[in-house]
Amino acid sequence: MSSNYRQLAKMIVDNVGGIENIDSLHHCQTRLRFKLKDTQKANKDNISKSKDVLKVVISGGQFQVVIGMQVADVYDAVEDYIKSKDGSTIQKKESKDPTEEKKKSKLDLVADFISSIFSPIIPALAGAGMVKALLALLVTFNLISQTSQSYTILNMIGDGTFAFLPMLLAFTTAQKLKTNPFLAVAVAAIMVHPTWATLVDSGKAIHLFNVIPLYAVKYTGTVIPVILVILLQAPIERFLNRVIPNAVRIVFAPMLLFLIMGILALTIVGPLGDFVGSGLTVIFTWLSKNASWAPPFLLGSFYSILVVFGLHHSLAPIGFIQLSQMGYDSVFGPGVLLANIGQGIAAIMVGTLSKDSKTKQIGASTGVTALMGVSEPAMYGLNFPKKYPLVAGAIGGACGGIFAGITATRRFATGSSGLPAVMMYIGDNTMNYFYSILISLAITMIVSAIATVVLFKKFEKKPVDEDKEKDIFDSKGLSDEVDAPVAGKVIPLSSVNDDVFSQKLLGDGVAIQPTDNHIYAPFDGEITALFPTNHAIGLKSMNGTEVLIHIGLNTVELKGKFFEPSIKLGDQVHKGQLMMTVDFHEIQKRGYDIITPIVITDTERKVEEYGSNIVQNGDMILTI
Repeated sequence: MSSNYRQLAKMIVDNVGGIENIDSLHHCQTRLRFKLKDTQKANKDNISKSKDVLKVVISGGQFQVVIGMQVADVYDAVEDYIKSKDGSTIQKKESKDPTEEKKKSKLDLVADFISSIFSPIIPALAGAGMVKALLALLVTFNLISQTSQSYTILNMIGDGTFAFLPMLLAFTTAQKLKTNPFLAVAVAAIMVHPTWATLVDSGKAIHLFNVIPLYAVKYTGTVIPVILVILLQAPIERFLNRVIPNAVRIVFAPMLLFLIMGILALTIVGPLGDFVGSGLTVIFTWLSKNASWAPPFLLGSFYSILVVFGLHHSLAPIGFIQLSQMGYDSVFGPGVLLANIGQGIAAIMVGTLSKDSKTKQIGASTGVTALMGVSEPAMYGLNFPKKYPLVAGAIGGACGGIFAGITATRRFATGSSGLPAVMMYIGDNTMNYFYSILISLAITMIVSAIATVVLFKKFEKKPVDEDKEKDIFDSKGLSDEVDAPVAGKVIPLSSVNDDVFSQKLLGDGVAIQPTDNHIYAPFDGEITALFPTNHAIGLKSMNGTEVLIHIGLNTVELKGKFFEPSIKLGDQVHKGQLMMTVDFHEIQKRGYDIITPIVITDTERKVEEYGSNIVQNGDMILTI
């Protein structure tokens, strides 16, 4: 199959900066996830133009090419292309530039690390989860007895991945840390060895040399302990390789590493990870008792937005951790399932209601794919571009999520987040959670469908001729002028180093590199939004133009420091009125980009840039 995508593979590799710019690559269910040595060398626009590419996203330190369900074949084609050029494999192309990681924000580093260690094992977890779900179904309908050897064998097949999950995580964590993955797996094997489990089950105190106490903790199926162990093992392994002579390194470095890490894993690091896991269990238990509605509601509402920006894999470990600690997942799985179904129904409804043949085709095909658990094609192909289907699906997911949360719906295995996943909610010797998820799904589908119909009628306008359209706009008095809110250099929005602004996902506009510390009102109007951190201001003009002034990038992390507002939410402001005083010098000293996007958030309005490259406060920069 990879031969069918040779031209696509060549195009992608050429436009990510060539083979020499690829540090590493893996894929999830729908995306090629590149780690590039220099993202500036990549040409997003060229890749995005391909009919086989749904979207390009730069997020979490990764250059993500969204392909869809054919991603595995495209990945093979890319690997084959690279092999044909220089005989090496993708995984061997690792950057030696130690400054690269420093260029990323802390949030990007964390997201990149979590995604890198969990994404490669998702197919194994999904397959094992479906086996467990199938077994639960067979037991429920009395097709197999829990005392039979067949049950034992099938349960072993499904449990294998979860029981030895620490070994899988050890491998991927070591790959991410650029240390020997086989030595990492060997250390993880010490932690999940049957002999250690037997010692723990004995209930007796465990000591090494009758002096060193070893804490009786089982590590099979755990997540956090092994990650902490490999994080410590990586620098120790590098130290041993550095100080041990080459002649004996191959023997003594692994031997010493096993002794050191085996003891540390069973005495300090492993128990510490177990303690952290126990703390998370307390949090999960508290949520279940006091706010069980919150996680499914929040994920049902907002998970799809995370999908758009490629950040959703950063949350997946929450479900794995709860499952490993408590035997079920109520925090992650239900909300994600309902979010996907909501988006799928929204896409299908838009396709059904639309008279456009292309929209019908996209809605039907991508909607069904979302119902099966992969929502990216629907998100990028239809829901996000049109926006209102995204909102409709989120409303449905939120409503279903509230019911799932109130009824403490939980799944007993991990895997797909589509309709086939309902089998995973059979467990704990009851069908209650299965019935609960079915009702939650019904609520999500009905609400999403109704919301889509209502919003479709509101936002899908019938075509009108240009003269009539012009008369409509003129009659509403939609013409407006937007002045520069701050003095500085005008920069195209497409040049802003943030995909949300550069891709104009929030709307069209410009950005200004400030040379002054004062932010002024760009027109007469009302303050419709003032973020608690004061880094962004929303305004609405007398003619209805809605503007967002976002002061700097990622400045929300400053939590309001260096921002002094002169206005409050709901204030009426006049053009040229002082709204905010900002210490841009101090913000820059802390490593933040002070470029300030000015965005017209009503995407249906026609925006024209006006004025010179250098502006003062009060100079006109946009006409609406």
